[in-house]
Amino acid sequence: MEAMDAFPSSVRGATHTVKGLNHCKKVVIAKHGERGFDKDCNGKNAQHIIIPVPLGTIVKDDNGTVVGDLTTEGMMFVAARGGAGGRGNKFFLTDTEQAPDIAEFGAEGESNTYTLEVRSLAHIGLLGFPNAGKSTLLRALTRARPTVAPYPFTTLKPHIGMVPYDDYEQVAIADLPGLIPGSHKNYGLGIQFLQHIERCRGLIFLLDGTSDPQLQYDTLSHEITQYNSALKARPNCVVVNKIDTEEGKRSFEKLKKKMRVLGISAKTGVNLGELLTVVRDMYDKYEAKEQEEGCNNNV
Repeated sequence: MEAMDAFPSSVRGATHTVKGLNHCKKVVIAKHGERGFDKDCNGKNAQHIIIPVPLGTIVKDDNGTVVGDLTTEGMMFVAARGGAGGRGNKFFLTDTEQAPDIAEFGAEGESNTYTLEVRSLAHIGLLGFPNAGKSTLLRALTRARPTVAPYPFTTLKPHIGMVPYDDYEQVAIADLPGLIPGSHKNYGLGIQFLQHIERCRGLIFLLDGTSDPQLQYDTLSHEITQYNSALKARPNCVVVNKIDTEEGKRSFEKLKKKMRVLGISAKTGVNLGELLTVVRDMYDKYEAKEQEEGCNNNV
């Protein structure tokens, strides 16, 4: 039996204390049910093996169908049922056989194959090219501290920060890995990036004002539509970053003539208050939509 002894017994199922799947072995084997014995002793059932996984873990079967979605603390998915213990000799007692000398073997457990994926649990996702300023913006809006640098690089895994509002509501914003052309074909971080945005209730298209924001927006829209056309219908807003620079300001003025867009500077804090209002509006609209759908389902 391959037990996860590195984790305390208090850790069960999906948990915020685990951040990745590196501890998960490719093959996890539990014992079969114990055989039955004489002296009226039944065999023990196979012991549980519980593997802690991060919140947001998706479980898929061999066909790629999602069979488990672990989104809350302590939620569990039964991957395979263990073997039952064999019945002891007392089970075979009859009127003519008062001391049977036979007992059952323990049952074998199930054998299944699954694929595990971890997807971010954030209300709002920041979409953008490397160096668009996603990490800088997340640091400015929340207490999250992702790495920032003055040269193009991409976040390798999502960072999530919480925005507290005056009414004590908290909205989670994720700095998602940077997207490049061809991501829906698995270029760059590819599908690994796109999977994270499926859970986001709203999307922020963060554009670098110093490098053709129109082309960036067209590329981002194309990639998410090719991956999952339903994502385009999510609440979203278009934000041009770096308007503290002359080039960024000119790009913003040009783009806002074509579409509804908000200009900000994550570095200096320009218009971040207005952006937080937009974020809360997207969050509230999604909450209202969920409540309405819940009421309709209960009717």
